[in-house]
Amino acid sequence: MKAEPAGGRVLLLLLLLAAVLTGTRADPVPRATRLPPDAKDCHRARFKSLSPQVLQAFKKAKDAIEEWLLKKEVRCSSRLFPRAWDLQQLQVQERPKALQAELALTLKVLENMTDSTLVPILDQPLHTLRHIHSQLRACVQPEPTAEPRPLSRRLSRWLHRLQEAQRKETPGCLEASVTFNLFRLLTRDLKCVASGDQCA
Repeated sequence: MKAEPAGGRVLLLLLLLAAVLTGTRADPVPRATRLPPDAKDCHRARFKSLSPQVLQAFKKAKDAIEEWLLKKEVRCSSRLFPRAWDLQQLQVQERPKALQAELALTLKVLENMTDSTLVPILDQPLHTLRHIHSQLRACVQPEPTAEPRPLSRRLSRWLHRLQEAQRKETPGCLEASVTFNLFRLLTRDLKCVASGDQCA
């Protein structure tokens, strides 16, 4: 039997190797999508609308608190959240900060309601509000290297109003204000922040 020339064997090996590599070629690795700085760990878009079950739990809680407040005969002369409280009036980057302050006060007031009839009704709404509040933190934390932006006059006034209310208002008036504002927070303010620059 005649031996194959060395060149022929090399060519045959190269062809076989090419066939193996072609059959097992891996798909190219996709490049990581670059997110805008404010989108990193900030998932506010998911809160554009809450499920009917969640809203129903809030309605049940709101009705129970209002009935409880009626029995306490709470009387308040001022509104903590006036009609002028509209997040659309703020710059887009300021809205999460306003909502975070609004949520923090709402949580603080509702968590301090220790009436035995309200505690189980408030359990699910409080869980939802805590989750939204924690998610929102990622949207308001400044970049480490970024210069802090000065607050607009309107936002400064709003934040000051919320701080002062906690010092000056009676617990009953705080409870009433937070309760009456609850659905505006959930269906208007939260949706506005979740919509970003599309809130108009």
